[in-house]
Amino acid sequence: MDSENPIHVQDKIKVFGGLQLAVSHPSAACRCDMRFSIYLPPARKGMKLPVLYWLSGLTCTDENFLVKAGAQRYAAAHGVAIVCPDTSPRGEGVPDAPDNAWDLGSGAGFYVNATQAPWSTHYHMYDYVVSELPALVEQHFPVEPGLRAISGHSMGGHGAITIALKNPGRYRSVSAFAPICAPSRCPWGEKAFGAYLGEDRERWLDHDACALIAQARERLPLLVDQGDADAFLREQLMPERLEAACREADYPLTLRMQPGYDHSYYFIATFVGDHIEHHARALQAAS
Repeated sequence: MDSENPIHVQDKIKVFGGLQLAVSHPSAACRCDMRFSIYLPPARKGMKLPVLYWLSGLTCTDENFLVKAGAQRYAAAHGVAIVCPDTSPRGEGVPDAPDNAWDLGSGAGFYVNATQAPWSTHYHMYDYVVSELPALVEQHFPVEPGLRAISGHSMGGHGAITIALKNPGRYRSVSAFAPICAPSRCPWGEKAFGAYLGEDRERWLDHDACALIAQARERLPLLVDQGDADAFLREQLMPERLEAACREADYPLTLRMQPGYDHSYYFIATFVGDHIEHHARALQAAS
Protein backbone atom coordinates (compact mmCIF):
# COMPACT_ATOMS: atom_id res chain seq x y z
CA MET A 1 0.00 0.00 0.00
CA ASP A 2 1.29 3.44 -0.95
CA SER A 3 1.58 5.58 2.19
CA GLU A 4 0.95 8.74 0.17
CA ASN A 5 -2.29 7.36 -1.30
CA PRO A 6 -3.57 4.89 1.29
CA ILE A 7 -6.67 2.80 0.82
CA HIS A 8 -8.54 0.56 3.24
CA VAL A 9 -10.44 -2.47 1.94
CA GLN A 10 -13.44 -2.67 4.25
CA ASP A 11 -15.18 -5.63 2.68
CA LYS A 12 -14.37 -8.40 0.17
CA ILE A 13 -17.01 -10.74 -1.27
CA LYS A 14 -16.71 -13.37 -3.99
CA VAL A 15 -19.34 -13.11 -6.74
CA PHE A 16 -19.48 -14.70 -10.21
CA GLY A 17 -15.88 -15.84 -9.81
CA GLY A 18 -14.61 -12.33 -9.11
CA LEU A 19 -14.32 -10.09 -6.09
CA GLN A 20 -16.57 -7.28 -4.88
CA LEU A 21 -14.64 -4.83 -2.70
CA ALA A 22 -15.66 -1.86 -0.58
CA VAL A 23 -12.82 0.64 -0.25
CA SER A 24 -12.33 3.82 1.79
CA HIS A 25 -9.57 6.41 1.51
CA PRO A 26 -8.75 10.03 2.39
CA SER A 27 -9.65 12.30 -0.52
CA ALA A 28 -7.63 15.38 -1.40
CA ALA A 29 -10.35 16.60 -3.79
CA CYS A 30 -13.21 16.35 -1.30
CA ARG A 31 -11.14 16.95 1.85
CA CYS A 32 -12.73 14.08 3.73
CA ASP A 33 -12.74 10.31 3.74
CA MET A 34 -14.46 8.87 0.66
CA ARG A 35 -15.70 5.40 -0.18
CA PHE A 36 -16.05 3.51 -3.44
CA SER A 37 -16.93 -0.02 -4.51
CA ILE A 38 -15.06 -1.99 -7.16
CA TYR A 39 -15.89 -5.29 -8.84
CA LEU A 40 -12.92 -7.22 -10.22
CA PRO A 41 -14.01 -10.02 -12.57
CA PRO A 42 -12.04 -13.27 -12.76
CA ALA A 43 -8.86 -12.73 -14.75
CA ARG A 44 -5.47 -14.24 -15.42
CA LYS A 45 -2.68 -13.25 -13.04
CA GLY A 46 -0.98 -10.10 -14.25
CA MET A 47 -3.83 -9.19 -16.60
CA LYS A 48 -4.90 -5.53 -16.76
CA LEU A 49 -8.68 -5.04 -16.95
CA PRO A 50 -10.76 -2.42 -18.75
CA VAL A 51 -12.89 -0.48 -16.30
CA LEU A 52 -16.40 0.96 -16.31
CA TYR A 53 -17.09 3.87 -13.97
CA TRP A 54 -20.70 3.91 -12.80
CA LEU A 55 -22.21 7.12 -11.35
CA SER A 56 -25.33 6.65 -9.25
CA GLY A 57 -28.31 8.94 -8.78
CA LEU A 58 -29.85 11.06 -6.06
CA THR A 59 -29.92 9.52 -2.56
CA CYS A 60 -27.66 6.62 -3.63
CA THR A 61 -24.27 5.53 -2.33
CA ASP A 62 -21.46 3.50 -3.85
CA GLU A 63 -23.40 0.30 -3.06
CA ASN A 64 -26.79 0.68 -4.75
CA PHE A 65 -25.84 -0.29 -8.29
CA LEU A 66 -23.69 -3.27 -7.37
CA VAL A 67 -26.27 -4.63 -4.91
CA LYS A 68 -29.40 -4.09 -7.03
CA ALA A 69 -28.52 -4.12 -10.74
CA GLY A 70 -27.02 -7.61 -11.12
CA ALA A 71 -24.21 -6.11 -13.16
CA GLN A 72 -21.47 -8.44 -11.90
CA ARG A 73 -22.82 -11.35 -13.98
CA TYR A 74 -22.28 -9.38 -17.19
CA ALA A 75 -19.03 -7.79 -16.06
CA ALA A 76 -17.61 -11.24 -15.33
CA ALA A 77 -18.72 -12.53 -18.74
CA HIS A 78 -17.09 -9.61 -20.56
CA GLY A 79 -14.03 -9.21 -18.31
CA VAL A 80 -14.80 -5.61 -17.31
CA ALA A 81 -14.12 -4.13 -13.88
CA ILE A 82 -16.75 -1.78 -12.41
CA VAL A 83 -15.96 1.14 -10.12
CA CYS A 84 -18.77 2.91 -8.26
CA PRO A 85 -17.94 6.10 -6.34
CA ASP A 86 -20.22 7.59 -3.72
CA THR A 87 -22.58 10.34 -4.87
CA SER A 88 -21.25 13.04 -2.53
CA PRO A 89 -18.77 13.66 0.26
CA ARG A 90 -20.06 12.70 3.71
CA GLY A 91 -19.06 12.75 7.35
CA GLU A 92 -18.40 15.09 10.24
CA GLY A 93 -17.84 18.66 9.08
CA VAL A 94 -19.26 18.06 5.59
CA PRO A 95 -22.28 20.34 5.01
CA ASP A 96 -25.71 18.96 4.24
CA ALA A 97 -28.97 20.58 3.17
CA PRO A 98 -30.35 22.62 6.10
CA ASP A 99 -33.82 21.09 5.69
CA ASN A 100 -32.42 17.56 5.16
CA ALA A 101 -33.62 17.72 1.56
CA TRP A 102 -32.87 14.55 -0.39
CA ASP A 103 -32.06 16.44 -3.62
CA LEU A 104 -29.27 18.64 -2.23
CA GLY A 105 -26.22 17.95 -0.09
CA SER A 106 -25.54 14.42 1.11
CA GLY A 107 -26.20 11.93 -1.69
CA ALA A 108 -26.67 14.72 -4.22
CA GLY A 109 -23.27 16.00 -5.31
CA PHE A 110 -24.31 16.34 -8.99
CA TYR A 111 -20.74 15.60 -10.16
CA VAL A 112 -19.68 19.26 -10.23
CA ASN A 113 -17.05 21.28 -8.36
CA ALA A 114 -18.98 23.57 -6.04
CA THR A 115 -17.84 27.19 -6.00
CA GLN A 116 -20.31 28.54 -3.42
CA ALA A 117 -20.22 28.39 0.38
CA PRO A 118 -20.77 26.21 2.33
CA TRP A 119 -20.35 23.55 -0.37
CA SER A 120 -17.08 24.68 -1.96
CA THR A 121 -14.76 23.15 0.65
CA HIS A 122 -15.85 19.52 0.13
CA TYR A 123 -18.18 19.17 -2.85
CA HIS A 124 -15.65 18.60 -5.64
CA MET A 125 -17.19 15.49 -7.15
CA TYR A 126 -16.13 16.42 -10.69
CA ASP A 127 -12.43 16.44 -9.80
CA TYR A 128 -12.89 13.34 -7.69
CA VAL A 129 -14.51 11.28 -10.46
CA VAL A 130 -12.41 12.58 -13.37
CA SER A 131 -8.97 12.65 -11.75
CA GLU A 132 -8.50 11.48 -8.18
CA LEU A 133 -10.52 8.26 -8.20
CA PRO A 134 -9.12 6.85 -11.49
CA ALA A 135 -5.56 7.61 -10.37
CA LEU A 136 -6.18 5.75 -7.12
CA VAL A 137 -7.85 2.79 -8.84
CA GLU A 138 -5.10 2.53 -11.45
CA GLN A 139 -2.45 2.64 -8.73
CA HIS A 140 -3.91 -0.06 -6.48
CA PHE A 141 -5.88 -2.41 -8.75
CA PRO A 142 -5.16 -4.36 -11.95
CA VAL A 143 -6.90 -2.04 -14.41
CA GLU A 144 -5.65 -0.61 -17.70
CA PRO A 145 -5.32 3.21 -17.55
CA GLY A 146 -6.20 3.74 -21.21
CA LEU A 147 -9.35 1.61 -21.18
CA ARG A 148 -12.07 3.52 -19.34
CA ALA A 149 -15.82 3.74 -19.94
CA ILE A 150 -18.47 5.70 -18.04
CA SER A 151 -22.17 5.27 -17.35
CA GLY A 152 -24.77 6.24 -14.77
CA HIS A 153 -28.38 6.66 -13.74
CA SER A 154 -30.46 9.85 -13.37
CA MET A 155 -28.14 12.38 -11.67
CA GLY A 156 -25.36 9.90 -12.47
CA GLY A 157 -26.47 9.72 -16.09
CA HIS A 158 -26.10 13.50 -16.22
CA GLY A 159 -22.65 13.10 -14.68
CA ALA A 160 -21.55 10.36 -17.08
CA ILE A 161 -22.59 12.21 -20.23
CA THR A 162 -21.23 15.61 -19.22
CA ILE A 163 -17.93 14.20 -17.93
CA ALA A 164 -17.42 12.23 -21.14
CA LEU A 165 -18.19 15.29 -23.25
CA LYS A 166 -15.85 17.52 -21.24
CA ASN A 167 -12.92 15.07 -21.34
CA PRO A 168 -12.31 13.90 -24.93
CA GLY A 169 -9.93 10.98 -25.14
CA ARG A 170 -10.42 9.93 -21.52
CA TYR A 171 -13.22 7.40 -22.07
CA ARG A 172 -13.86 4.85 -24.80
CA SER A 173 -17.64 4.73 -24.42
CA VAL A 174 -20.55 6.37 -22.60
CA SER A 175 -24.11 5.40 -21.72
CA ALA A 176 -26.88 6.38 -19.32
CA PHE A 177 -30.15 5.26 -17.79
CA ALA A 178 -32.82 7.96 -17.43
CA PRO A 179 -30.28 10.82 -17.32
CA ILE A 180 -31.10 14.35 -16.25
CA CYS A 181 -30.52 15.67 -19.75
CA ALA A 182 -30.97 19.41 -19.28
CA PRO A 183 -30.20 20.18 -15.61
CA SER A 184 -30.12 23.93 -16.20
CA ARG A 185 -33.83 23.72 -17.13
CA CYS A 186 -35.29 21.31 -14.57
CA PRO A 187 -36.13 21.70 -10.85
CA TRP A 188 -33.50 19.25 -9.60
CA GLY A 189 -30.74 20.88 -11.61
CA GLU A 190 -31.80 24.44 -10.90
CA LYS A 191 -31.78 23.77 -7.16
CA ALA A 192 -28.39 22.01 -7.17
CA PHE A 193 -26.64 24.31 -9.64
CA GLY A 194 -27.95 27.41 -7.89
CA ALA A 195 -26.57 26.14 -4.57
CA TYR A 196 -23.27 24.71 -5.81
CA LEU A 197 -22.40 27.04 -8.71
CA GLY A 198 -24.21 30.29 -7.94
CA GLU A 199 -26.96 32.16 -9.75
CA ASP A 200 -25.13 32.81 -13.03
CA ARG A 201 -27.01 30.45 -15.35
CA GLU A 202 -24.38 30.76 -18.06
CA ARG A 203 -21.97 28.90 -15.79
CA TRP A 204 -24.50 26.11 -15.40
CA LEU A 205 -24.26 25.31 -19.11
CA ASP A 206 -20.76 23.96 -18.55
CA HIS A 207 -22.45 20.99 -16.86
CA ASP A 208 -25.51 20.64 -19.10
CA ALA A 209 -25.40 17.79 -21.63
CA CYS A 210 -27.71 19.53 -24.07
CA ALA A 211 -25.43 22.56 -24.17
CA LEU A 212 -22.19 20.55 -24.28
CA ILE A 213 -23.28 18.35 -27.20
CA ALA A 214 -22.96 21.29 -29.59
CA GLN A 215 -19.30 21.78 -28.55
CA ALA A 216 -18.31 18.10 -28.55
CA ARG A 217 -14.83 17.44 -29.97
CA GLU A 218 -15.28 13.69 -29.91
CA ARG A 219 -18.03 11.36 -31.15
CA LEU A 220 -18.45 8.54 -28.66
CA PRO A 221 -21.62 6.58 -29.53
CA LEU A 222 -24.09 7.39 -26.74
CA LEU A 223 -26.58 4.75 -25.56
CA VAL A 224 -29.49 6.01 -23.44
CA ASP A 225 -32.35 3.93 -22.04
CA GLN A 226 -35.42 5.72 -20.70
CA GLY A 227 -38.61 4.21 -19.32
CA ASP A 228 -41.79 5.83 -20.63
CA ALA A 229 -43.54 5.19 -17.28
CA ASP A 230 -40.87 7.13 -15.37
CA ALA A 231 -42.57 9.55 -12.98
CA PHE A 232 -39.76 12.09 -13.52
CA LEU A 233 -39.73 11.89 -17.32
CA ARG A 234 -41.36 15.18 -18.32
CA GLU A 235 -40.43 17.56 -15.50
CA GLN A 236 -36.90 16.43 -14.61
CA LEU A 237 -35.31 14.23 -17.29
CA MET A 238 -36.33 15.70 -20.67
CA PRO A 239 -34.75 13.17 -23.08
CA GLU A 240 -36.43 14.94 -25.98
CA ARG A 241 -34.07 17.90 -25.42
CA LEU A 242 -31.04 15.62 -25.60
CA GLU A 243 -32.42 13.96 -28.73
CA ALA A 244 -32.91 17.36 -30.39
CA ALA A 245 -29.43 18.58 -29.38
CA CYS A 246 -27.81 15.41 -30.75
CA ARG A 247 -29.77 15.65 -33.99
CA GLU A 248 -28.70 19.27 -34.49
CA ALA A 249 -25.05 18.49 -33.74
CA ASP A 250 -25.08 15.21 -35.68
CA TYR A 251 -24.01 13.40 -32.52
CA PRO A 252 -24.47 9.58 -32.52
CA LEU A 253 -27.26 8.94 -30.00
CA THR A 254 -29.24 5.73 -29.55
CA LEU A 255 -32.22 6.68 -27.37
CA ARG A 256 -34.39 3.70 -26.46
CA MET A 257 -37.75 4.54 -24.93
CA GLN A 258 -38.71 1.43 -22.99
CA PRO A 259 -42.50 0.91 -22.70
CA GLY A 260 -43.83 0.49 -19.17
CA TYR A 261 -40.52 0.91 -17.32
CA ASP A 262 -40.07 3.37 -14.46
CA HIS A 263 -37.07 5.03 -12.76
CA SER A 264 -36.17 2.14 -10.47
CA TYR A 265 -33.41 -0.43 -10.32
CA TYR A 266 -35.83 -2.98 -11.79
CA PHE A 267 -35.52 -0.93 -14.99
CA ILE A 268 -31.73 -0.79 -14.72
CA ALA A 269 -31.43 -4.52 -14.00
CA THR A 270 -33.48 -5.30 -17.10
CA PHE A 271 -31.14 -3.52 -19.53
CA VAL A 272 -27.78 -3.38 -17.73
CA GLY A 273 -26.50 -6.32 -19.75
CA ASP A 274 -26.98 -4.31 -22.96
CA HIS A 275 -25.02 -1.42 -21.51
CA ILE A 276 -22.11 -3.52 -20.32
CA GLU A 277 -21.97 -5.18 -23.74
CA HIS A 278 -22.00 -1.69 -25.34
CA HIS A 279 -18.99 -0.71 -23.25
CA ALA A 280 -17.21 -4.05 -23.62
CA ARG A 281 -17.30 -3.78 -27.42
CA ALA A 282 -15.77 -0.30 -27.34
CA LEU A 283 -13.16 -1.24 -24.76
CA GLN A 284 -12.19 -4.38 -26.66
CA ALA A 285 -11.88 -2.43 -29.93
CA ALA A 286 -9.55 0.04 -28.20
CA SER A 287 -7.34 -2.57 -26.54
